[in-house]
Amino acid sequence: MGISRDSAHKRRKTGGRNITIRKKRKFELGRPAALTKIGDKRVSRVRVRGGNYKFRALRLENGNFTWPSESCTKKTRILVVVYNASSNELVRTNTLVKGCIVQVDAAPFKTWYQQYYNQNLGKEEEKKEEIVTDRKKKIFTARGRDRVVEEPVATQFKTGRLYAKLTSRPGQCGRADGYILKGEELNFYSRKIADKKKK
Repeated sequence: MGISRDSAHKRRKTGGRNITIRKKRKFELGRPAALTKIGDKRVSRVRVRGGNYKFRALRLENGNFTWPSESCTKKTRILVVVYNASSNELVRTNTLVKGCIVQVDAAPFKTWYQQYYNQNLGKEEEKKEEIVTDRKKKIFTARGRDRVVEEPVATQFKTGRLYAKLTSRPGQCGRADGYILKGEELNFYSRKIADKKKK
């Protein structure tokens, strides 16, 4: 039978049937869903209309995630899918799709924060005291003047995991990129995840 994206086989809004005027066409072709999972990177190349290519990600484990308030983007590991508005089945099977909420490794962002602000986020680690020059002190002071890390985000850094949202389409471009959640959006999804755990 094949997967078709045409609308000719559907009924009208009134419920009436459409009369078939032609058979299926190549430009109405649909393909199986990618259902990208978390694992060692595996991306297949698909030749599409016009000689173009799509990159169908079957397995992905890393992605580029942005921390918007700090204008910082780091490549980090995707750990687990925690919420998906469309289906709980996609959460259970750890399927990566655009718009899903995942947990990512906080280590790259923590390291960057330490280097940029000379401040440690999360658990206090025993470290050798670094000698900071007066010039560096001035730089760190200037940078830290407007530094604000929201309490919910700071709490996540202590666990070593951050909530993030995917903005790319893994089944189309072969990448799983997104941004770190904060503010009202983080509160909203935290409530949703908590409600799901209660059930």
